[in-house]
Amino acid sequence: MTTGRILNIPNILTLARIALIPVFLMLAYWPPAIGVNFHEGSFLRHIVMTAIFILAAVTDWFDGYLARALNQTSAFGRFLDPVADKLMVASALIVLVQWQPTISMAFAAIVIISREITVSALREWMAELGARTNVAVSTVGKYKTAFQMIAISVFLLNWKPLDLLAYALLYTAVILTLWSMFIYLRAAWPYLKQP
Repeated sequence: MTTGRILNIPNILTLARIALIPVFLMLAYWPPAIGVNFHEGSFLRHIVMTAIFILAAVTDWFDGYLARALNQTSAFGRFLDPVADKLMVASALIVLVQWQPTISMAFAAIVIISREITVSALREWMAELGARTNVAVSTVGKYKTAFQMIAISVFLLNWKPLDLLAYALLYTAVILTLWSMFIYLRAAWPYLKQP
């Protein structure tokens, strides 16, 4: 049920999260980043990029909390909130793949982005059948998001001593990503196997 206007506080926070993406990308690619090894870039730039990403992750939680606390939920907010989250995560992963063009980074990014596309399509299809609640956000999905956000934040710092920790967090997120996708597909399977 829609209980608020489109331009309420939670939706403004969500829109601000989307507006941070071009700022994030400019920091990643603006001179002197262009034409130099990314690992040799300014540490300050990495701190600012990490701060932007963490701010986006915090507002992802905070806008949902405010929508419920202020009774300002809206159809627009329910649509835009998960989109904003996926756009920021995909942007950060694409940047990280360019910074570290290895199969391990590319594989993790492809798994995470592919899962988001698959689950979004699955939810849309289930909604058409009137069974959207069967693929509601799971606890495993929440853990996946937490590990994913922390891993990306650690990678964005670009501090070599933390690389092993970052990969451990990222691949924990990959495992949780695949697990959560399996949960959603299993819930939808009775509908998917219908002729």
